[in-house]
Amino acid sequence: MLTVDFSRFPLAPGDRVLDLGCGAGRHAFECYRRGAQVVALDQNGDEIREVAKWFAAMKEAGEAPAGASATAMEGDALNLPFPDDSFDVVIISEVMEHIPDDKGVLAEMVRVLRPGGRIAVTVPRYGPEKICWALSDAYHEVEGGHIRIYRGDELLGKMRQAGLEPYGTHHAHGLHSPYWWLKCAFGVDNDKALPVQAYHKLLVWDIMKKPLATRLAERALNPVIGKSFVVYATKPHLPEAAAADEAGGSDEARKTARPAAKSSAKTTAKATAKNSAKSTAGAAK
Repeated sequence: MLTVDFSRFPLAPGDRVLDLGCGAGRHAFECYRRGAQVVALDQNGDEIREVAKWFAAMKEAGEAPAGASATAMEGDALNLPFPDDSFDVVIISEVMEHIPDDKGVLAEMVRVLRPGGRIAVTVPRYGPEKICWALSDAYHEVEGGHIRIYRGDELLGKMRQAGLEPYGTHHAHGLHSPYWWLKCAFGVDNDKALPVQAYHKLLVWDIMKKPLATRLAERALNPVIGKSFVVYATKPHLPEAAAADEAGGSDEARKTARPAAKSSAKTTAKATAKNSAKSTAGAAK
């Protein structure tokens, strides 16, 4: 079940992709199938080991095209172990609502994303999430649980402040909101409640069979009660370098402008990430 819509967020074979806070790996697997060079990173070692096993199984089964690669690794979202401009694409799905220092995470993602690269961010949508919080304290008051609910304009504002340029949004998983409302109403750990069991069977059937009726129903429900809010954005090219190019300056001017801009961006991003990491114990999932 994918939250990112790859028809709106296309990948090219060979793209370097970071799936940050990958969890069970659903988006990383899809990127691998599309021929990307994927790094799946999460702080949960058990999940990373499972993702690594699935990558190996996919390779053995020939599910990924030639040239694709996949690595699963444990890591901290506030201190990513990659150089600046390492990735063409970054995906962070249903992670930022868990992290106290979300601005620090955004700074790190911008640092490792190359200029002109693209990022997809997904978080629980404000309305459906508020209902879950109202129905159940156990839904969010757990270790590693959701610590905030984003309004759409709030998330977009934080992404712009981090230096990203959003270019598209949508909502996803309209069929899943009622399931979580039922879970919260009957107890988030109570999988034996008949309404919860019945709705879960519906969702499994929908995921496996993808019948037209439920596909049309979800398309209609997404704008109204879609469980997730999805934002696509780009990291703009460095202003100094772009200005030098547009002005048709000399080769020497371009060579001078680009390293200076890059050095400034590195210093700012690293300082932000370092300060955030010191003041926050949060990490992705």
